[in-house]
Amino acid sequence: MPLRFELGEDAEASLAFAYSPLLEAVLSLHVLTVPKHHALQHQWVRASRSLPPVLKREITALSFLYRWTIPDCILPSSVTGYDEFDGGLAQLRSLRPDVAAFEFLRPLWDHGGGVRPQRRRILGDSAVRAHALKRAGTIGAGARGAATLLFDDPAALLARFASLLEAYWAEAFAAEWRQIEPSLAESVVDAGRRIARDGVYGFLTGLAPQLRIEPGNTEFGLDIPHHHRVALHADNPLLLVPSVYVWPHVRINCDPPWPLVLVYRAPHLVESLRHATRPELVRTLRALADPTRLRILQQVARRPRSTQELAPLVGLSEPGTSKHLRALAEAGLLERRREGYYVVYSVVPERLETLSLDLRRLVAPTQGRS
Repeated sequence: MPLRFELGEDAEASLAFAYSPLLEAVLSLHVLTVPKHHALQHQWVRASRSLPPVLKREITALSFLYRWTIPDCILPSSVTGYDEFDGGLAQLRSLRPDVAAFEFLRPLWDHGGGVRPQRRRILGDSAVRAHALKRAGTIGAGARGAATLLFDDPAALLARFASLLEAYWAEAFAAEWRQIEPSLAESVVDAGRRIARDGVYGFLTGLAPQLRIEPGNTEFGLDIPHHHRVALHADNPLLLVPSVYVWPHVRINCDPPWPLVLVYRAPHLVESLRHATRPELVRTLRALADPTRLRILQQVARRPRSTQELAPLVGLSEPGTSKHLRALAEAGLLERRREGYYVVYSVVPERLETLSLDLRRLVAPTQGRS
């Protein structure tokens, strides 16, 4: 059985919403450790090249805490208000060292959820230690050295992680948070509007591609090898957390004692994917600034066509037609598929629909906002 959440009779009361500066900072550290998986955050990766070398070394040394997954102990709660970074950091620092060590161990050794094993027994297991240090060692000697603190001095590792987050926040992420917090706040308000308009299941359907909604049922969840069924209700809600830095992943926790949390991509990220960037728009306009390519686009818009079919219609050789088709495809205006011997081109309607808006947003940004 995969992971499934069961909504209670009052479905709306089974959900709560929040966003967290501490969580977002840790998710952004994950982006810095595996930047090639996070194309939408490439600008942040480039900006972070200017971080002090000492801070960058510490980010790498402690990256086993956020490279593969993140500790559940940094997740926000559904029973508190909207936390400030300092409050979240203070809460992290207040953890008992053995609790922190067990949570910090999970990215290196997963206990599998369900019934939680005894912390002391696991942390004292030589096989677990060897496995964790070997995995941390794949990052480097610094990470392996830091991971030994899980077993030898967890209080020192907790203090070191908290100090890293504090320095990273002061050096870089506080300014970034000021930029993204309004969008995250709007995401929460937008979620309320969508639930009021479309109902809980209508809202959940567009939340994340990985989320599976059971039609005509009261369940939703993820198809992952984590067999767990969780009943949601007003006293045990699922906290939905929009995030800029979680994409392309979905982060989830369903194991006590930490909150039930689903971290999903903020809606404005999805919206931004529908609009071309300046270089993309220039490439598109350049592709359209040719009478022959416009004629080709008109012919393909009527119905999908192959190069061989288009060439006599536009009065070109097949190689010449192919060259123009390639330019239109590279601009995102056409897509191609193979049908036996032939390559058939068809229009990408979404790209044509957003072209006017993209141009208006570039020329007059304030008028192009919807």
